[in-house]
Amino acid sequence: MSLLSCEKPELDVLEVSEHFEDMDSSIVLEEEEAAFDQVYNWVSQMQLSNGLLESAENTNFVSLYDNSLASMIFIANGEFEKAEKIFEFFNSKIDAELLSNTGGFYQSRNTAGENGGRTWMGDNAWLLIALNNYHASAGNQKYQNLAQELENWIRSLQDTDGGLWGGFNENGTQIHKITEGIVTAFNAVEGYDDFHKNILIFLKEERWDATENLIVAWPENPDYNFAMDLHPLAFGIFEDFPVNSLFKTDRYVTTQIATVTGEEITGYCFDEDKDVIWLEGSAQMSVAFQKGDMHNEANTTILELEKTFITSTTLDNAEGLPYAANFGTSYGASLLWEHADITPAISSTVWYLFAKHNFNPLALGAQKNIPVADKFWLQALAN
Repeated sequence: MSLLSCEKPELDVLEVSEHFEDMDSSIVLEEEEAAFDQVYNWVSQMQLSNGLLESAENTNFVSLYDNSLASMIFIANGEFEKAEKIFEFFNSKIDAELLSNTGGFYQSRNTAGENGGRTWMGDNAWLLIALNNYHASAGNQKYQNLAQELENWIRSLQDTDGGLWGGFNENGTQIHKITEGIVTAFNAVEGYDDFHKNILIFLKEERWDATENLIVAWPENPDYNFAMDLHPLAFGIFEDFPVNSLFKTDRYVTTQIATVTGEEITGYCFDEDKDVIWLEGSAQMSVAFQKGDMHNEANTTILELEKTFITSTTLDNAEGLPYAANFGTSYGASLLWEHADITPAISSTVWYLFAKHNFNPLALGAQKNIPVADKFWLQALAN
């Protein structure tokens, strides 16, 4: 079940198409470009003098993941200098962070670039994905040393079972093996060798539901065994992954009222709680639909996302999407942070821009020529 299959009259793609047919196409195009510009303006203006982007306005919170995403929308928009400002910050921290103690860049820090702690592997993998996209688009290897050191650290986290440890907590304890981070690292490390082969062995043995033919997140906790983001991630990362995995998402689809705009919106929750619409994840689904040439589904999802735009009160001609349309729990039973549904957030806003730009950040790393014998998802379907 996709958003198109929800019995909601406002989601009828034919009605949407007929609506636009009645309008001057040039007016529609101008309105779409203006909306894109306002959203892109918000992301662009969030960049600080040190190159970093605050995750939301007036939070003093900077995320490695968010900055990795932002660099890629700058790259997709041809603003390489803005991406380079982000990379220069991390390039300057190779010795102090990446190669220090247990390694890796901090998951978060303040706007001054200080007070970091936890080093989460998944976010470091996203930075490597961003660097790979930069080198491919800019036509240079300016940050090759940074990329290589990141790859070395990620590879060092592989356990004997093929899985990857998730990095290290601030107290030095190891973070457990998290499926999302493992599949992201598979994409981030270029090529295909024993590192990738062993990841696939781990996923097949430890994180594969043979009944549903889906990669799972938390097999020890049946209530949260399935995570929504693993559907678009797996489809975007693994060659020939079954497209029907995108239609096994009815367990997450929910309709809620957006806190700020008051609009009724249908989208995807983090998990099967279905108590909140996760806008970042919903935008990820739109990007995955585009990859699968399901443009009606992609466009319908985008239209729902656009019901949640929040105009900035501090930046000119700028608007963005909050992290969630309404307040509730994140993946699992923990509550979202208090402003997650009322202020624009980098992650959801950038994934929306990826969808509008028809840009897939995972496409480059998905070109691996995986041997057919290693594609366990195809073997499962054959059986």
